[in-house]
Parts: sequence; C-alpha cells; structure tokens
Amino acid sequence: MELRLLWCFIRHLAVRVLLLACAFAGIVAPASTAGGRWDLLQRSIGVSAMHMQLLHNDRVIIFDRTDFGHSNLSLPGGHCRVNPRERALPSGDCTAHSAEYDVASNSFRPLSVFTDTWCSSGTVSPDGTLVQTGGWNDGYRNARTMPACGGAGDESCDWSEKQDALGANRWYATNQILPDGRAFIVGGRRQFSYEYYPKADPSDTSVVHMPFLEQTKDTVLNNLYPFVHLNIDGNLFIFANNRAILLDYKRNTVVRTYPVLAGGDPRNYPSSGSSVLLPLEPNPTEAEVLVCGGAPKGSYHSSSSTHAHFVPALATCGRIKITDASPAWAVETMPSPRVMGDMILLPNGAEVAIINGATDGTAGWDAARTPSYAPVIYRPDHSPGDRFEQLAATGTARMYHSSVVLLRDGRLLVGGSNPHAYYNFSNVGFPTELSLQAFSPEYLDACNDMLRPRILHPCPNGAAASVTYGGKMKLKFSVPAAASERRRRGGIGEVSVTMVAPSFTTHSFAMNQRLLFLEATKITAPRGRAGKYHVSVRMPGTAVLAPPGYYMVFVVNGIVPSEEGVWVHIQ
Repeated sequence: MELRLLWCFIRHLAVRVLLLACAFAGIVAPASTAGGRWDLLQRSIGVSAMHMQLLHNDRVIIFDRTDFGHSNLSLPGGHCRVNPRERALPSGDCTAHSAEYDVASNSFRPLSVFTDTWCSSGTVSPDGTLVQTGGWNDGYRNARTMPACGGAGDESCDWSEKQDALGANRWYATNQILPDGRAFIVGGRRQFSYEYYPKADPSDTSVVHMPFLEQTKDTVLNNLYPFVHLNIDGNLFIFANNRAILLDYKRNTVVRTYPVLAGGDPRNYPSSGSSVLLPLEPNPTEAEVLVCGGAPKGSYHSSSSTHAHFVPALATCGRIKITDASPAWAVETMPSPRVMGDMILLPNGAEVAIINGATDGTAGWDAARTPSYAPVIYRPDHSPGDRFEQLAATGTARMYHSSVVLLRDGRLLVGGSNPHAYYNFSNVGFPTELSLQAFSPEYLDACNDMLRPRILHPCPNGAAASVTYGGKMKLKFSVPAAASERRRRGGIGEVSVTMVAPSFTTHSFAMNQRLLFLEATKITAPRGRAGKYHVSVRMPGTAVLAPPGYYMVFVVNGIVPSEEGVWVHIQ
C-alpha cells in the first residue's frame, strides 16, 4: 500500500500537489490534480442528448427534439407516430426521439415522445417522476411525465403527455422546484412571465407578468433559459442577460436588485454561459452563486452573418454572495474562454466541473467553430487565483445541444452535440453526436482506491432511504486504508457527508442542481471492526433548504467521495 501511494504522490507532484491528511490512518493522499479519465460508453444511442435527467432508479432520461427527421433509434414494437403538425415528417415517423439509459447495465431502450420537446425544461416531482414542460410548435404548452420505472425489462414504462397544460408558450424556459414541490416555470421566447405546475385548478391558464424579463431582453433575447436558484431565505435568485434579482414569488415582489455583472456582456442563451449555487453548509446563513463563461455582445449576429466571424467567448466568471446586505460581484478568469459549457457540482462538495462547449461563437446552428475539449475544475474554497485547473481532454466535440449529469458513482455522463438544424453526420466540421461518454474526475483515480469510503448501510443498491426534515440518519461505511493499517493513529477527521439533488441539464444550465453538506452529529468506530465506521447526520431542517424529493448522499474522505452514493427520499 505504501509503495502504491508513493507512486501516486510522485505522479502528481509534477503538476501540483496539495497534501490531504487521511484521518483514518495517518496516510497522505494526493488532491485532485490535472487529469481525469474519459470512457466511451455507447457509440450511438440513436438520439442526441439535448436534455438529460438522472432518476432515482439510476436510469437517465434522454431526449432531443421531434422535428430533426429520422433518428437512428426505432420506436418500440414497430410503432410509428403520425403528427400532421410535424414540420419534418408530417406523414409519419417510426423513430424515437427519447431514450432511457440504464447506468448499471450500460444499456438503453427507446421511449415515445409525440410532441416537440425542442429547447424545453423540467424538474423531478417529490415522488420521483420527471415532469417536463414546454418545447416548440405543438409542444409549446405541453406537460409530459416520465416515472422512475421498476425492474429490468419494464418495457411498458414510457412518457405520458398532457396537451395545453401550461398558461403560456414555454420555449427556452427554466424550471425550478419549490419547497411545496411545484415547479416554478419562468421565461421563454417572447414570454415575460412565470407560472406553476401542477396547477391547483387544471383549467387555470393564468401567468404572472415579470417586468424584469422585458427589461433584460435585447435584439437576440439574451435572457432565454434564465439561471434560477432557490435561495436559503425561500426567495428565487433569477439571472438574465447580465444582471439578477431576488424574487419573492409568493408576493410577486422583487426584494433585491443585484449589480450588473462586470463588463455587461450577456451570459444567457444564446450567449450561453452557465451558473451554479455553490454548496451550502449545514444550517447555512450565506449563499453564493457562480456564473461562468458566455459570449460578448454581438457574438450571435457575427457568427450568423453572411461572412461568419466567430468572436472569442468570455473567459470570466462572476461570483456573488446573494445573501449579503450589499452584494458585489467578484470576477475571476478561467484558463480559457468558454461558451455553452455546463457547470456540475461534484459530490465531494469541494469542486465544480465546467465541461463541454466552445471557445468562440455562441449557441445556435453552426455558430461556433472551436470546441472546448478539456474540462476545468473550479475549487470554491481555494484562494482567488488558485481555483481553476484544466483536466484531461476528450477527442469528441460537445458544443450546441450537449449536456451532462452527475451519476451516483461519481462519474459525469456526457452526451449530445448537434450544431445543425437536422441530424447531419457527413460533410460538416462537427457531425451530430449520438455517443455517450463518462468523465471520471481525479478522485476516481486508482490512486485513491485505498481512501475511498464504501457505504455499507443503507444499502447503495437498495430502495431509497426515507428521511424527514431535521431528522437523523445513520450511515455505516468502511475505508480500506484504515482497515489495512497495522496501527491506527488518531481518530476520524476529514470526513463529511454531502447531499446532492440530480439536475435536469440542457442548454448549459443544470436546473434544480443543489448540494448541501449535512451536519455530522456523531462519528464512531465499533470495536473489533477495523476500517468500519458509523456516522450520524442531521438532515436539512426545511424544504427551503432541500425541496422534497430524491437526493444522492455521499460520504466524503477529504476530497474522495464514496464509491457510490445512496438515494434518500426527503419529504
């Protein structure tokens, strides 16, 4: 074991070494450094992953749009859909535009979506059902549901659609789950309003006017897919174009207006930066938002003009403490410019991955030409100037209409990229991408195997554990390094427990993404059970901190998360 760890130490020293004490056995482990690994999971799933959502059955629901023409995946049972309003194939389409990917078996099956889901949005309801809203054309006002299917081979489990369930056309809108379990749906093309789903009265078609969305629009509507985060005070932080407000949605009142992000350049679609609410401490009194990337003013027009000019993307990030009495943006610089990048909170709570996108142009058909092949890690707790690190590059371009979600084993599932109006696989610089890849951050390197916790109870492969607000949960876990050490020195130490809400990711924004550190109230090491531990944690106290639903819980040793998280259901 000592030689193995020494080799890991030497291997990382040339890049940068941050020593982390392994409190279980007095061992030192290398921190995450430039690296990571890319693995090809599927060469083709038949549809391009424009939208992705992980459900608590460890299956990922993937879909694109219905008017691309024929996909490369047939509908089940030889079925075809006939939709006279369909622009591409009004006389009939026998191919699927949605798929369910099973993480455990690395397999997929076709699903049936009948109305156009192009540039739509979604949340997961408290019972674990994917609720997906809006789209284009005949999908403008539709709501669709996809349950977390049962056992293997359940081929009958599929989408259900409800026509005209929304009060307004929602194309390029954003959804955010609320503490009461409803979805807050805001914005969209030429929609300066918000509404809720489900509605107390299904016949209610009312919407709430939102002047902020009118004030932030410009000639190319750089306020589409606004960034929305549920603040710890129950209000909604909403960022559109280059500035933000705090909305008391219950009273339809703007309770705070934030400064314009330095430089004034747009960050929302089609300029398509990305944003996260940074991890929350137990019983938090502060909350911070990070906005990274985007495209300068005029980029969309330049890239779509007759003589296309691809303007370099923005390399800046803005970070703001949204709970401050006088909040201000702190500006940082990424290793390279990025537009259409996705920001994903990693389960150790210490790192944010910035992945996919391009270094120039904007979102849109053939509107960028230089892919960002290498992910970047951002470490919020490091000192300014020492927070970014570039990781291993992929050989696959993931630009317009790509997406990424966090899996329960700590990998990132990456898919999509279709910079063209239709499926196009030849005679183009960047063909439509139907593959799925997994990116494994450095914490999954074999060098960290001896330090990686393994949750023993609740069973990672069992049913989700039911927990309550403010209640306690006991986790049993083991750490190989502690079990193999002849003499254990010291107690437990750098152990934390995180709770992560899986995101609905599309168009560079992971909706409903949230990570909380849980309060560890007691850590014990039972006698005679070397390397095994119990930790008791207290769940978040209110639905404002953690809206009801399914979350992944991880035990983290330093920066190394458990080999699998466990699903919990809080309500």
